[in-house]
Amino acid sequence: MTNFKTTCLALLFMIFSMVVVKGYAETPKNNLKNKRVLVYTKNGEGFVHDNIPYAVDCLERMAEEQGFDITISEDPSFFTSRNLEDIDLMVFTSTNNDVFDTNAQRLAFRKYIQSGGGIVGIHSAVGTERNWEWFKMLIGGRFVWHPKFQEFNINIIDKSHVSVSGLPDVWTREDECYLMQELYPGIKVVMAHDLESLNTDQQERVLELSSPFHRFYPAVWYQDFDGGHVWVTALGHHKDDYKDPVFVQHIYQGMNYIAGKISKKDDSKIYATAWDTPVKF
Repeated sequence: MTNFKTTCLALLFMIFSMVVVKGYAETPKNNLKNKRVLVYTKNGEGFVHDNIPYAVDCLERMAEEQGFDITISEDPSFFTSRNLEDIDLMVFTSTNNDVFDTNAQRLAFRKYIQSGGGIVGIHSAVGTERNWEWFKMLIGGRFVWHPKFQEFNINIIDKSHVSVSGLPDVWTREDECYLMQELYPGIKVVMAHDLESLNTDQQERVLELSSPFHRFYPAVWYQDFDGGHVWVTALGHHKDDYKDPVFVQHIYQGMNYIAGKISKKDDSKIYATAWDTPVKF
């Protein structure tokens, strides 16, 4: 009887320990704490999203809650090697078209990435610097077109990735389904637009631009590229998204993932001497 009681107590202790450990595992480490984050909002000539002030407010609240330092800028002259030394992580939120004024600024940004920096791209970040081959490779592609704003499904296709923790397997939401060209093959897709859940009134155009993809098309992805670390979501068109707890969690987890990849930057890894120096794979 004594052995039976001892065995039962041991089993109960093991179960309790597993529950406790699981509970801790469900609360990811705050990698953003004490990090220095640049939120860049520059738009070149063309369409400018009205969501940008709301995204900025969201990220400022997040900085206060999660304990990281934040700098907000739409000034491309900020991009100098000296200024970027102090930046751990950048967020390009609905940036669009040309966001740098000079190739010197582009080179400073590229050197930041090559030294081990990180970037999070939100929504039209994939429409940024459309004429710069290196940037399109970094961000994952070049935005071309989207069907009208509507409700559709986004599916998690990599449940193991920390950036989708707690999100629904099939996320039904109103947004824009971004379609791109020049997709870079190095990206690793985490979530995908379900093209079959879209309205059919623009189906011909969707099929044309989504080829060679079939039903599922990249919506959220990450990669390590040219020394740096990248996480991108094509979602986030509507200004109300930045008050939606589920979408804010989505952004936070992407930022937290990149923050966890950032260590001390290493300038010895920089090899670019010009903004368009060929990539060394």
